[in-house]
This record gives sequence, structure tokens and C-alpha cells, in this order.
Amino acid sequence: MSVPLRGRASEGRPQGDSEHLSSGLPTPGYRRFALATVCATFVLILVGGVVRVSESGLGCGPAGSGLNGWPFCNGDVVPGLDLNAVIEYSHRALAGIVGLMMVSLAVLAFRRYRANSGLVRATTAAVGLVIAQALLGAATVEKDLDAGLVAAHLGLAMALLALLLYIVRASSSSGSSVPGPQETGSRLRPLSLISSGLVLCTIVAGGYMAGTQNYGRANYQLGDGAHHACGKEFPTCNGEFLPFGQARLVDIHLTHRVFMYLATIFVIALIVMALRRRPSAGVVRAAQIAAVLLFCQVLVGALNVWLDEYEALIVLHLALGTLLWGTVVSVALALYPAGAPVAARASSPSGKAVTA
Repeated sequence: MSVPLRGRASEGRPQGDSEHLSSGLPTPGYRRFALATVCATFVLILVGGVVRVSESGLGCGPAGSGLNGWPFCNGDVVPGLDLNAVIEYSHRALAGIVGLMMVSLAVLAFRRYRANSGLVRATTAAVGLVIAQALLGAATVEKDLDAGLVAAHLGLAMALLALLLYIVRASSSSGSSVPGPQETGSRLRPLSLISSGLVLCTIVAGGYMAGTQNYGRANYQLGDGAHHACGKEFPTCNGEFLPFGQARLVDIHLTHRVFMYLATIFVIALIVMALRRRPSAGVVRAAQIAAVLLFCQVLVGALNVWLDEYEALIVLHLALGTLLWGTVVSVALALYPAGAPVAARASSPSGKAVTA
């Protein structure tokens, strides 16, 4: 007697995978793939920094090139041997790979883990952000590396990284289990959100300041951007602490500093409170990492002002800022539930989501 096809399929599927599919909880392989996407996105952000400091922002064509400048590179599908074109195109190629990884996460979530509605929504939103980021990158090139578009491009990249960190947490077995208010206190959760917001504002303001440097433009001249508006003074600026109103470039530079000061104060408060309350081992570990990153970031930022403009320091400043952003966001995510799959909610005694 032959065995029905459905029976054979169920016998061939590992029992663990069947349990994950029915519960909406992603497999360890899916979580590893999500983590790999986070790492690839981080590398993409750093390559974007290399594009900026190497003056390769318009390496595939000047402003107004239309389709010849994006998605093509100087009218070609594959760039030639020009170094600036290769650097710029490498950034685009890596962005394409990250985009495919995002789409894969969304397709797998929809097909296999549909019961995990939070995961499906997050991965779908990630695909939308990738498309928006690509279009914004094209507009940045077309508009001659406009400072506002440069800042928006960087800010959207940070939002995408934060969303990916949420996806990693939503795909974790502990994603819906967080310390209760009695363990975290009433101030730790909002403090984590405020700290995250201020770090993001600092990064975006820094991106705008970098956009005024005119990297990659034909009219670029050393020192014509807001980075040099305070000379080599820090924490003072042109002999004063916060001399707003002296000049537009000075105001742009000082805006970045103000956000940095506020972010530093709130992140330190978050670190101290997290280490005192110790809501979970993960939060404590993230707080310790944030302390080290914050110290290094402020130091590297000061060195960028005190010393001549070194490309390696600029990229390191971006790397540390991105890592600090990711760490503070991880603290916030650890303090809030990521959402439980439908099957998990149904299995709870009250039929409601398990939020601990």
C-alpha cells in the first residue's frame, strides 16, 4: 500500500521545523540570516562613508546626468577603471545585495511565519525603506549631493538598521519576553526612547554638516564646509562656547554639537540607570558597551576637530556613531515586547499576548 504524498512530505520535514512553522517562531537559520543582514547594512553604511571622504559621491556622473548617472554609471552598466566610479559603484552593488537580503527576509516571513504578524509587518516595512533609500540615493546624486538629501539618506539608513534590529528581536524566542515595569522602573523605558532619538538627531545633524563639505563636487575647496567653521576648537568655538548667529556654517556645526551634548547626557543617564536597576543581563551588557562606545565616539569627534581632516578618523567617527545608535536602540528594544506569534498568544491561559 502506497503512502499518500502528504504523509511523505510531513515525514521528510524535521519535527523542529514543523513546530516553528505552526508557532510562527522563526528557525535559528532565519535569525542568523537576519543578523547577517544587520552586519551587511552596517558595512553598507561604512562604505557610504568611504564614498564621501574619497570624493566619489558623483563618481558615476555629475548632477543632472539622469539615468546615465543612476542606476547606470556614466552611462554604463559596469563602471570603467576610474577609481571614483569604482568606489561609488561598489556602494551601489552592496546596496543591491542588502536589498535582496531584505526582500528574502520578507518573503520567508510571509510564507513560513505568517502567524508572527509583527515580523511580517517589520520585514515588509524594511523592503519599503530599501526602495525609498534607493530613490533617495538617486535624488542625492541628481541634486549635486545636496546637504539636506545627504542627511536624509544617512538618517533613513539608521532607521533601516533599527528596523533590522527589531526583526532580529522579533525572530528570537525571547522577543516577547521583557522585564516588567516593576523591574525596569517607570523612567527607564522612556529614557531609552529619548536617548535613541537624540543619538539619531546627532547622526543626522552630522550628516548635514558633512553634506556642506561639497565632497565630490567640481567646486570643492578644502575648508568650505561647516566641519571647519569652529576652527580647531572643542568644546569652544571661535573663542566662545556656543556662539550661534556668527555665520550659517557655524550654526550648522553648533547644531551638531548641541545634539551631541544632549545625547551624551541622556545616554549616560540611561547607562547609569540600567546598571543600577539591572533589568536583564542583555540590557546590562548593552549598557556597558554603550559606555565604551560613547567615550570613544566623543574622543574621535574631538580629534576630528583638533587634528587636520583625516579620512580614517571620519569613517571611524561614522562607524562608532552607528554602533552607538544600534546599541542604544537594542536597549530600547530589550525593554519593550517585540510581539508574540498568534500561536503563542492562543496558547497562553488568557488568550492574550505574553508580555511578561
